[in-house]
Parts: sequence; structure tokens; C-alpha cells
Amino acid sequence: MTKWFCSNPASKAMCLPMVLSCFSHFSLWHIMANMYVLWSFSTSIVNILGKEQFLAMYLSGGVISSMSSYLLKTTVRRPGLSLGASGAIMAVLGAVCTQVPNASLAIIFLPMFTFTAGSAIKVVLAMDTAGVILGWKLFDHAAHLGGCLFGIWYIKYGSDLIWRNREPFVSKWHQFRQGGRR
Repeated sequence: MTKWFCSNPASKAMCLPMVLSCFSHFSLWHIMANMYVLWSFSTSIVNILGKEQFLAMYLSGGVISSMSSYLLKTTVRRPGLSLGASGAIMAVLGAVCTQVPNASLAIIFLPMFTFTAGSAIKVVLAMDTAGVILGWKLFDHAAHLGGCLFGIWYIKYGSDLIWRNREPFVSKWHQFRQGGRR
């Protein structure tokens, strides 16, 4: 598991673990928390982007969050493993909170306190930025921050820039798969 499902800048296997770490977790609590957040926000983002684009954004968010973690770990010379879907899920959270900033959210154990998605994303960004600057080690704050910023960027610019311009490539791919017949 360590070689393929944990991203690590010192590992011999660099690329595949950046994707596969989107599906690994440290503990039962870790997977439960991540799956609850994913379940809470995935319906909204799938309705906004569609299934295929959601999957592309989720996996890309995982890779970008791993790269953010690599960058911080190599910059401060603090090696270590990164695992978990948190960075990819933060991309989903960033995208939904940016697209629907007035949505009302609540914390599972404190449902009486509600706040807007726009406020939530600002707090999340502030906490993860503080975590990176102050060197907090409870979470991989660089991965969370990278994933969240990617989600915000993707919903604002990436969807149009990448997804909408894929048509020529997809047409050529289908033509190639069909053996040049059209």
C-alpha cells in the first residue's frame, strides 16, 4: 500500500501514487469523514458538471493536491507520506462552494449553526493557509490547499478552458478507435 497508494516525493514510483492516493485512507475515521463530505457535495457538483467531468475534476484535484504536498515537503525538507482522498475532496468542496456560494451549510454535530458555502470556503482556505505557514502537522494542509484552490480554479476557468475544448481530441480518438471509419 505504501508504494502505490501513498504519495511521497522520495518514492521511486512518482506518478501513479499521485492518482491512487485519492483512494487511500489512514483509518476508519479518515474514510468516514472523507466519504461524508464527498456524499454531501458530490450530488451538487455532478449536477453542475456531469459524471465524466466530475470524475476528471476529482482525479485532477487529487493529482494537483499531491503536487502541492510534494512542493511543500521538498521546499521545507520535511519528507513523509501523503495519503487520502482529502485533497481531491477539497477540490470538490472548493468547486461547489464557489459555484453556489449562498448555499446553506451546517456541521454534522452542530446542525443548529448554519453558514453560507462562501463563508465556509474562506474559513477552510484560511485554516489550511495557516497550517502551511505555521507548519501544523495534523493534516496535509498543503494538499488540502492545493486541492481547494484547484477546485475554485476549475469551476471558474478550467471547465471552459479544458472541458469545452476537448471536442477535437475526442473526435479524433473516436475516429482512431473505429479504425478511421466515420
